[in-house]
Amino acid sequence: MPPIHELDALLLMALALSAKRRPAELIEIISAIDFVQAPVPSEIRLIDAFRRLAANALISEAEGCFALTPEAQKIMASLPKKGETAERIASIKEKLSAHYFKDAKEDSAPLVLTTTQLCAAILEHRASSQSKVKNLLMPKPKVAEDERPGVRQRKPAPARRKFGKTS
Repeated sequence: MPPIHELDALLLMALALSAKRRPAELIEIISAIDFVQAPVPSEIRLIDAFRRLAANALISEAEGCFALTPEAQKIMASLPKKGETAERIASIKEKLSAHYFKDAKEDSAPLVLTTTQLCAAILEHRASSQSKVKNLLMPKPKVAEDERPGVRQRKPAPARRKFGKTS
């Protein structure tokens, strides 16, 4: 049984996030990885993860776009909806080990992904994160409670007068 890498689980999670309605391009997958986990792994490690998942028939490629196979969608559907990222990645790793243990490898098409393609996608992602264009996959900056725009403090209520007393 091959070792289960954390990057495989991270890549499946990023693909599930970026390829919900249609197959995702590399730049979208890199953005999702950056959203899930801040440092984007090296190109060599990412290519190895893509190849491992494609060899185990968990991702498919069509015209430069990637999508989850039905088997991978089953793995992702059985995840807990709420939880920390580390818990979700651990759960994906357990499911991957069960999938690899079944040895359910199908004859899948070999994945053709080069380091230049991946480097270009990473550089494009870094350039887009530096620009002022809004990227929906990027995390939003936290705003301090006191600095929220449009929220004002209430005026204190006036002191109550007691009627009927004359001094």
